[in-house]
Amino acid sequence: MVRTLEQAIAQISRLPAADQEEIGRKLLSHVEKLGALRSEIDRGIHSLDAGKGETLNMEKFLREKNSRHGGA
Repeated sequence: MVRTLEQAIAQISRLPAADQEEIGRKLLSHVEKLGALRSEIDRGIHSLDAGKGETLNMEKFLREKNSRHGGA
């Protein structure tokens, strides 16, 4: 385990149980999201390596993404 994580866990262990539980749930959620993202990236890389990539129209892509998120 890296030193920073060990220090964080040591500090968290001094908190009340309810706070520790909340931090633990948030950390697990974050780790699960990272795992899912890494899996998606791996699938994309394998797809590109297999020659299945396509040219991306960046303007169209950004318009579609922005329209789904209220123009942000």
